[in-house]
Amino acid sequence: MPTSVTVATVEPASHSSQKDLKPWQPQSASDQFFWSYTEEPHRTRRQAIIKAHPEVTKLCGHEPLTKYLVLAIVSLQIACALWLRHSSIFSIQFLAISYVIGATANQNLFLAIHEISHNLAFKSPTANRLFAVFANLPIGLPYSAAFRPYHLTHHKSLGVDGLDTDLPTSVEAFFLDSILGKAFFCTFQILFYALRPMMVYQLPMTTLHLFNVVAQVAFDVLLIRYLGANAFAYLIMSSFLAGSLHPCAGHFIAEHYVFDKQPLTARNPSTKVPVPETYSYYGPLNALTYNVGLHNEHHDFPAIPWSRLPVLHEIAKDFYADLPQHSSWVCVIWQFIWDAEVGLWCRVKRESGGKKVGSWRSEELAS
Repeated sequence: MPTSVTVATVEPASHSSQKDLKPWQPQSASDQFFWSYTEEPHRTRRQAIIKAHPEVTKLCGHEPLTKYLVLAIVSLQIACALWLRHSSIFSIQFLAISYVIGATANQNLFLAIHEISHNLAFKSPTANRLFAVFANLPIGLPYSAAFRPYHLTHHKSLGVDGLDTDLPTSVEAFFLDSILGKAFFCTFQILFYALRPMMVYQLPMTTLHLFNVVAQVAFDVLLIRYLGANAFAYLIMSSFLAGSLHPCAGHFIAEHYVFDKQPLTARNPSTKVPVPETYSYYGPLNALTYNVGLHNEHHDFPAIPWSRLPVLHEIAKDFYADLPQHSSWVCVIWQFIWDAEVGLWCRVKRESGGKKVGSWRSEELAS
């Protein structure tokens, strides 16, 4: 069976919180996650990298190129919607363009919003918030305002049950623990990522959320009125396919699922067996996805923009060389579906730690 994992050596991190290790109690058959009572590894590694290579802090800051790329992709999607306005949604042309161009473009916009959520497109936080709403337009449904607090909480509370909405729930893992279940998850994962956060905890409605909704509805109404329903259908189809069985969608699964076979003792946190929580990918699809494959690097330094993550990797190569990585996002999807030892249970969880983020101060982004 093909595997996407090329390196599986993980260096255990030393954590001051390990002295507070809780006694382990066997998990039930309905809870087979990897439970940890140590601090997530990124903060510790970030501190070690800064100590060894203090020059990496100069890489932090916004990337001016991002706004031009977003403008280009938004324009491309509107142009494609215009082109397909008279095409049947079941035609080969409509489906092929939706998959090859549309899904790739909207995945790019998903990850542009990811960059913008870290204040990496402009110096001004307000400009970043508003620009994220603009980048959201070809996606068809409003989500940029809600994505930011959920995503920043994912960084601050990696693996924390009830806070990190990137984690699958026990219900998902239990009912989708089969080849067909995992294939269903991969096909409709965009819906899981869209709906799960609201099931875990709900955000208060803010002025920004309201603006996001109003701007998106206005754009959609104008699009349908002047270009027709098929133009809108193209954008929705593009968003669905971007989070389905698409090569670029492999990053959703590749980032934090445990693909390396772990010893049985790894499920007992009292043994302190380190389980890899984040995987990187250094392949060509990073060129289409704002280098999101450099995911260990991103979690270590969320204030470094996509364009400078490769520089961080080269400077701190001694810290990243032995971390687990994937060689192919396509193989990630394939292995996730077909490998009986990989599935939704393969995530590291914590009972506590981190914090729920409503908004981050700029100095917190590098902490």
